[in-house]
Amino acid sequence: MEEKKLRTGIFGGSFNPIHIGHLALANYLCENGYIDEVWFLVSPQNPFKQNQSLLDDNLRLKLVEAAIKGYPHFHASDFEFSLSKPSYTVTTLNKLSEAYPDRDFHLIIGADNWAAFDRWKSPEEIIARHNILIYPRLGYEININSLPKNVQAVDTPLIEVSSTFIRESISQGKDVRYFLHPSVYNIIKEKGIYTHLNNQ
Repeated sequence: MEEKKLRTGIFGGSFNPIHIGHLALANYLCENGYIDEVWFLVSPQNPFKQNQSLLDDNLRLKLVEAAIKGYPHFHASDFEFSLSKPSYTVTTLNKLSEAYPDRDFHLIIGADNWAAFDRWKSPEEIIARHNILIYPRLGYEININSLPKNVQAVDTPLIEVSSTFIRESISQGKDVRYFLHPSVYNIIKEKGIYTHLNNQ
C-alpha cells in the first residue's frame, strides 16, 4: 500500500518580522486538520528591489526559528535562498515537489493574494499541480462556489497584524511585545532592530 504523503503547508513571506498573526494562522491550520505541518519559507531579498527596512535574509530566518522552536508542526525554511532571483512561487513549488516527493505541498495565501492570483507567474500551472489554502483577509470576499477543486477557503480567525505596523511602532519607541513571540521580541530588543527606520 502506498504510504500517505505528509500534507505540508508552504507559508511564504519576508517575515520582517514574523509575528503572532503568522503563528496563530499556521497553528490553526495544523491543529484543525487542514495540514500536518507548516514550512515558513523566508523570501530572500530581491537584488533588484533594495528595501532599506528589510532585514538580512539569515537574520529573518533566525527570527522565524526562534518563534517556532519547540512546536513540532512548524519548520523554518531557507529553500528559496538558493534559487535564482527573483523567486517565483511556481518555480519554488515545483522544485520543492522534486526535492521532497514524500510531501503533498499546500500553498497558503491570503484572500488578498487570491484576488490578484491571475497576475502571478503561471497561475494555471500552480492550480493544476498544487493545492492552495486561502485564509480570510479583511475587505476581501472569497466566492467558494467558483474555486477550483484543489483550492480551499479556510475559516481561520481574522488576525489583522502587519509587519509594517510592528516595524513602524518599534521605530517610534512603542512596546509591541504582545504582537510578537517572546523570543522574537527579545532578539529585536537586544539587537536594536527596527529602531532607526527611514519611515518615508
